[in-house]
Amino acid sequence: MSQEAKTIPDYDYEALGLMVGLEIHQQVDSPTKLHCRCPNIYREPEESTHEIRRYLRPKANNLGMMDRAVVEQTQANRQSRYMVFDTTCLGDVDEAGPAPVSPEALKTTLEVSKLLHMAPVDRAHVMRKIIVDGSGPGGFQRTTFIAGNGWIETGSGKCRIASLCLEEESAPKMEETDEYVVFSLDRLGTPLIEIATEPDIRTPEQTVEVASYLGMALRSTLGVKRGIGTIRQDVNVSIKNGTRVEMKGVQALSMIDEIVKREIFRQLALIEIKDELNAKDASVDTTLYDVTNIFAETKSKVIINSAKNRQIIAIRLKGFDGYIGREVQPGRRLGTELSEKAKAVGVSGLFHTDELPNYGITAEEVTALRKAVGADADDAVIMISGRAEVVKRAMESVVQRAEQVLITIPQETRYALPDGNTSYMRPLPGAARMYPETDLPTFAISRAAYRDLPAPELLIEKAERYIKEYNINKEFAEAIAFSKHMLLFEKLAEKYKGNESATPTLLVRIFTGILPELKREGLSVDSITDAKFEEMFDLISAGTLPKDAARNILVIVCNDSGCCIAEVAEKMGIGAVDKKEIEEYIDAIVAERKDFIAEKGPAAVGPLMGIVMEKYRGKIEGKEVSALLKEKIDKMTK
Repeated sequence: MSQEAKTIPDYDYEALGLMVGLEIHQQVDSPTKLHCRCPNIYREPEESTHEIRRYLRPKANNLGMMDRAVVEQTQANRQSRYMVFDTTCLGDVDEAGPAPVSPEALKTTLEVSKLLHMAPVDRAHVMRKIIVDGSGPGGFQRTTFIAGNGWIETGSGKCRIASLCLEEESAPKMEETDEYVVFSLDRLGTPLIEIATEPDIRTPEQTVEVASYLGMALRSTLGVKRGIGTIRQDVNVSIKNGTRVEMKGVQALSMIDEIVKREIFRQLALIEIKDELNAKDASVDTTLYDVTNIFAETKSKVIINSAKNRQIIAIRLKGFDGYIGREVQPGRRLGTELSEKAKAVGVSGLFHTDELPNYGITAEEVTALRKAVGADADDAVIMISGRAEVVKRAMESVVQRAEQVLITIPQETRYALPDGNTSYMRPLPGAARMYPETDLPTFAISRAAYRDLPAPELLIEKAERYIKEYNINKEFAEAIAFSKHMLLFEKLAEKYKGNESATPTLLVRIFTGILPELKREGLSVDSITDAKFEEMFDLISAGTLPKDAARNILVIVCNDSGCCIAEVAEKMGIGAVDKKEIEEYIDAIVAERKDFIAEKGPAAVGPLMGIVMEKYRGKIEGKEVSALLKEKIDKMTK
């Protein structure tokens, strides 16, 4: 964790009235996408065959209502560009009707429902959620409510689960400019399980505990994707005298508690700023002043480069001097909050007098700017430079946000940053962005079939079973239970049960120790098939391949997945050394180090073993070398 993260204190969360809710989004590893039969696979950008370009517009739902978040997201009027692949269908780009829900994805979702003690609906209705940020070419995302009214137990008490939905993944953003945004359609439509809790969480630590448990439950189904970007958490936080704010896209479990603390810090800072400004009768002058002429001869490259058809607009904030630069999160100021509202409309940012003169803007230009808007010494001035058709809308958004500073903390959706801070995305959406999907009928969820569906074994329960069945320690049991090689481990552990070489402990060490180590070294460990692992362990269990040779063998297999392991071992001389040769070498070492042995006695085994293994590592089991050395040393010291 960064040094900045340590500046956030622990609070009296009960006194603050802290309430936290979680939304977990997990990609499902089904064969196809959710509403089409395209393969559920990732593609590389260079595999794109062509591009589709669109402008998305806000639209009302079936009741004629327009969502405020939808309206704001189209103000930038940026073009959406979509990378198309040979695995993209007409349904992906909303040029053909949707297929029914993927049965495999539905089965996995119902397994999650069982693990979370939820009650599924009798009939499921597919809905459309209006999204016009460009992440869906059709301007919406399909989502289906599957189950509700669940719960889990935590160390701090019960946490209720409000809903379990099955929805489409959005298209990931690949590139962004002021004029357009590029999205990739490879992941669009991937089945996505959404779990939403009630706001029952009362501390940052409990937030981590709940998120960890839900992630574990999802992986327990064995039907979800793994890896970076396949699961993300949205965290909803509110405090007394504050408001509900949603932080989206938290991918690192270790950052959740810090994100909660920093949002508390932010809301408390905004409450303090509001109270102080109201005490001095601060206000927002909503007049937009065109100050382009003041900077006609400016040398500021930031302004010069802001736009070709440039217009500069300014506003006066009465009594705000010194407050625009006030910190609301570590390294982030009130000015950052205002700037992000402007950026949402399509400009690159704003300037304010708490940071001027700067950026090539002179003191004389700042004086002229203050005079033009009638600002006193206690006032702050904000200005935006950019395309004439955008800059006015951007400043109107800033005015709206500045007025909110004096009244309330706005309900909004924010994006989680890697350091635990958050940045503005959009207003918190309401019910107006949902309406029924008319291209698909409702579908039944059979109570009998749900009752007969076996609940998966939780990974934490699986780890406890491994400790008893395979006589491995808790650390090893948890590591392999949460590993993607868990099923292969179970198969091989049963196959080699009682074998003294291919032990469960060795299996765990290779799957959770050696493989990650080789992956960090840049080797393609994911190319090793289950059959190839089994081939190697067959040789180890038969005693023809020493355990110590496993790492070297796997390095070869990473580079040549089709190789024959027995032939590789033979070429490397692994396991082919004559025992007589080893004994003769050990005799020579013992004779050469007799003084050392006389001094150390039985303790000489370890150092001498290192010498022997340096020559024969991977060609003979270490325990055989140890036994031979112990035998020779015992004879010498008697």
